[in-house]
Amino acid sequence: MLPLIDWHPRATLQPVDFDWLQRAGVEVAVLRLDRIDPLISGNKWFKLTGYLQAAHSAGAQGLISLGGAHSNHLHALAAAGKRFGFATVGLLRGHPQQTPTTLDLERFGMQLHWLGFAGYRARHAPGFWEPWQAQYPLLHKVPEGGGGLAGAAGCMPLVTQVREQLNALGWDDYDGWWLAAGTGTTLAGLVLGEDPQRTVFGALAVPDDHGVAPQVEQILWAAGRVQRSFELIDASRGGFAKVDEGLLNFIRDSEAASDLPLEPLYTGKALMALKQAVEAGRFTPGQRLVFVHTGGLQGRRGFEALQ
Repeated sequence: MLPLIDWHPRATLQPVDFDWLQRAGVEVAVLRLDRIDPLISGNKWFKLTGYLQAAHSAGAQGLISLGGAHSNHLHALAAAGKRFGFATVGLLRGHPQQTPTTLDLERFGMQLHWLGFAGYRARHAPGFWEPWQAQYPLLHKVPEGGGGLAGAAGCMPLVTQVREQLNALGWDDYDGWWLAAGTGTTLAGLVLGEDPQRTVFGALAVPDDHGVAPQVEQILWAAGRVQRSFELIDASRGGFAKVDEGLLNFIRDSEAASDLPLEPLYTGKALMALKQAVEAGRFTPGQRLVFVHTGGLQGRRGFEALQ
């Protein structure tokens, strides 16, 4: 049976001082989820915790989930399986390929199945999971990216982690959150854990037609939260994984001015969208925001491998 895992990593809250923040008089502190662990990194661990508890309660021996060849979710899942001693299976988009991420997945002991592109698109179809559950009856299924209410609930403690560090930061309060949104699960978890008067801003890493807003609303409805306290901003720059020279230049400049490792799929786009919002006057002098560094660094590795 999958062990009951008692691991509760803490993320540090770090102030940043970019020149565009100084000019606007806006303060930002970064919640460094990328630093919680060398392998089980970012928001992905927090989204997994509810599913791990459910798998333990069900007597499962491991987890099965989906993702792409640069999936942060599958990387965290496989690394957790390796460290804590449970089986993992990954259902991957596309055809077999070797990336830094997939090589890690195999090294961590994850069993990989490549579904092709049409097979992966069928993941939401009725009956998709039936053959996989027949093949792996002792594994607990996890939605793509760790989405859903269980994934969101695992992110709620991040609010407490921030509040516990405000005094050390010299803050008495803060006005809201800013983070990249791919499925909206982490954003929903922050909304559930936060006071309604603080807005959680989600910088969309995917186009609006990917349905992030309905997914967030569905999670909040399932949790009984009816008061809306989030806002989504298009930061996709034309599509998921769309990269342009302006974004790459912004990432290079930001990394030169700080110790934040960024990547072009999530954190780079989210920080660039924040800069644009600040420069447009969306926030007034004296306002304070928590920027969540959600990790996402498998995308950085994948991009570097192509250079």
